Amino acid sequence: MVHKSDAGSSALEASTFGGRMPSGAGDLAIETHGITPVPEDNRYGTPRRLFTVWFAPQMNMTGVFTGSLAIVFGLGFWLGLLAMVIGTLLGSLPVAYLSTWGPRTGTGQLPAARMAFGATVVLPAIVQWLSSIAWDGLVGLFGGEALSTLLHIPFWVGVLIVLALQGAVGIFGYELIHRVEAVMTVVLVITFAVLTIKLLSGNHQIVTPPTVHHGDLVGSFILEVTVALSLAISWASYASDYSRYLPPSTPRKPVFWYSMGGIVLGYIAIQAIGIAGAKALGAETAAGVRDIMGGGFLGALALVVIALASVGSNVMNDYSGSLALQTVGVRVRRPISALVVTVIAFFLILWMHGGNTSSRFENVLLFVGYWIPAFVAIVTIDWYYRARGRHTVNPARESTVQADAIVALITFVVAFGASVPFMDTSIIVGPVAKAWHGADVAYFVNFGVAAIIYGAYRVWRHRAAAPAAALGTPAQTLGSGR
Repeated sequence: MVHKSDAGSSALEASTFGGRMPSGAGDLAIETHGITPVPEDNRYGTPRRLFTVWFAPQMNMTGVFTGSLAIVFGLGFWLGLLAMVIGTLLGSLPVAYLSTWGPRTGTGQLPAARMAFGATVVLPAIVQWLSSIAWDGLVGLFGGEALSTLLHIPFWVGVLIVLALQGAVGIFGYELIHRVEAVMTVVLVITFAVLTIKLLSGNHQIVTPPTVHHGDLVGSFILEVTVALSLAISWASYASDYSRYLPPSTPRKPVFWYSMGGIVLGYIAIQAIGIAGAKALGAETAAGVRDIMGGGFLGALALVVIALASVGSNVMNDYSGSLALQTVGVRVRRPISALVVTVIAFFLILWMHGGNTSSRFENVLLFVGYWIPAFVAIVTIDWYYRARGRHTVNPARESTVQADAIVALITFVVAFGASVPFMDTSIIVGPVAKAWHGADVAYFVNFGVAAIIYGAYRVWRHRAAAPAAALGTPAQTLGSGR
């Protein structure tokens, strides 16, 4: 028997986590639909859209600043460029792979993670929500700086303008985000192409030699690989959010390659500018871009584009953050949830701007992603056992063995703890990282530990389940459902 209270609760969840969906390309009405899987008869679009939705968000001053860190670390141009490319390629692979889950599930990345984590998904969902706020701060910092420089207004006013614009787009949701990123791709390619030409034709020192040597050089190289990897892999917990409306029949290969191509090309282009222009840009990146562009109209236009690029990138954080908050179990409509992320980010931006921006930026950049490799390992292994042989999977209809969920959570926490000695930030310098001349391999340790622990557990449980299945014993005997 279904109690009235249970029925009422289910109806409330359906009205909160469901809602209006875009009916097709060009439907720009507000999307109130949340974490409920998108029905198959409401899917539309082609994989080509994924290129621009992943390319444009990378083309912002956060990428430029991250690229310039290679010079700060003392790598010089060529080694810095090589480290950045390696890190970007490694970090982009899981994002492109997880993006292929969108058409198969009709579900965002954090909501889909409930299949692996069950009720314990609350922890990674909270971390993801906080990470969305942190990324709003990392990107919005430069948008506010650009408007402050352009309009001669206080920094906090410039930040408010950027956050108001991105908040509006985030509220409208999926379809408007895809349209905005398509337009911004064209605008950003032109702007940064001009910036590159100006940089190459100016009297700027581009090819700089390394300033560190021996063990310190190796440590700096690994640290830059990690920084570039952290930038790319940070999208992994968002991946299927922007492919969940694609039809189930969508081929997986183009979904993977359009996603991969957008992220890799965007990040390599923008970080290469940061490495090449580190000396000319200095610490004040927005003002540095204006000066490289020669001031005047081009300089002013570049500042406007920097601000718009921040908006284009941060709408992704607001949107995915709104889905993460619903995954936690907070019963708030998706547009309101997106607004909450935007408001909190304002205060984080002021904090980063109020001190050593470079140090605080690096710390936030690394910390917001240390958990993601373990998350990727856990959900991927669960997906392997759950989805093999099946073309589509509806997460809302999947059961999660309680023991699996508990092990997933324990693995998630243990993997993070195991990576702490390998971290290198101004807040935490692990003993291993210190001994290795600042080489931060925490991301790799985080992934490896999670893959070994959770992978070994699932192999054991799969083998234990085989005799029971052969005898016709229900799989539930191995653990209780959620």
